[in-house]
Amino acid sequence: MEKRILLSLAHMGGTEQKYVNEAFETNWIVPLGPNVDEFEHRLQAFLGQDKSVVALCAGTAAIHLGLVMLGVSRDDEVICQDLTFSASCNPIVYQGATPVFVDSEPDTMNMDPKILEEAIIARKEATGRYPKAIIVVYLYGMPAKIDEILAVAAKYGIPVLEDAAEGLGSEYRGRMVGTFGAYGALSFNGNKIITTSGGGALICPDKDSARRVLFLATQARENRPYYYHTTIGYNYRLSNVSGGIGCGQMEVLEDHLARRRAIHDIYARELNAIPGIEVQMNPGDDFKSNFWLSTIQVNPAVTGRTPDEIRLILADKNIETRLLWRPMHMMPVFENCPYYGKEEVGRRLFEGGLCLPSGSSLTDEDIMRVCREIKACCN
Repeated sequence: MEKRILLSLAHMGGTEQKYVNEAFETNWIVPLGPNVDEFEHRLQAFLGQDKSVVALCAGTAAIHLGLVMLGVSRDDEVICQDLTFSASCNPIVYQGATPVFVDSEPDTMNMDPKILEEAIIARKEATGRYPKAIIVVYLYGMPAKIDEILAVAAKYGIPVLEDAAEGLGSEYRGRMVGTFGAYGALSFNGNKIITTSGGGALICPDKDSARRVLFLATQARENRPYYYHTTIGYNYRLSNVSGGIGCGQMEVLEDHLARRRAIHDIYARELNAIPGIEVQMNPGDDFKSNFWLSTIQVNPAVTGRTPDEIRLILADKNIETRLLWRPMHMMPVFENCPYYGKEEVGRRLFEGGLCLPSGSSLTDEDIMRVCREIKACCN
């Protein structure tokens, strides 16, 4: 059997071990430390816009602390993109608030600005209050129409939290995603553009807010000679060992981005020629996706195969693919939450979508093999 092709495998650059060894040699085997500080500095330099970054144990922790910083609390409502991974909206529930799900538009698969405004108006009429925050997601690395979303948010005075967990290195109009809203969340899970084995970061507007986030992420311990707490804190800080991995990964970030985009180019060239298959593309010059995962839409009436049938056929060929995220309003745990999207674009994208192997360690021949197998199983 041919070698296994995985969806998105961690890709080491070679210098990570140096930083990890330094952590062991200096006994910095704890949260905080010089590797974490350096990782944050490198992220800040990469993102630009004079943002401050706090490295955390997970992207979910970043979203949670972003909501805390925005004052989200019990009985509030938070608008969230419907087509996403559950980590985008679970922290809303952590705060005792209610998610309000907004459908996607087809070009980017991300939040539809028009439906967003409809949802804001409807929630004000239903509850007498505007939602407390808006969470927009950059699905599979594709930038949202963030200028339109920010314009709607500003009209009603609602802050935006960007879930850029899948979007590190993606750009909208030449600016890095995650730097547009009040806060932005990143993920460094093992399958992301770069990894710290597990980890995330919160992009903050300034140093003062970053200091507050750091305080909350380290159990909100007051500066006294004994343990003293005036507010609830969290154990969310990134470890110095993981920070060392992150430092090494930052040295190859640009290479990883270039490789993911090159992989997408191959898929676009090979698969867009197949009737019934459409590779998601940048909708225009304003968009520059990192193509963390390249995705396709499949028309079974033309291809003779559903996305899940293609997935299973490829699995038999030792190739890992994955269906798109299932929309949140279709999850039993969120079935009673408000949802806005009459045409259910997200549902259609989910039912027709498939994520393809996109890891930066994959070769051109690996990608061509995926393309050949897809061609072979379609009419």
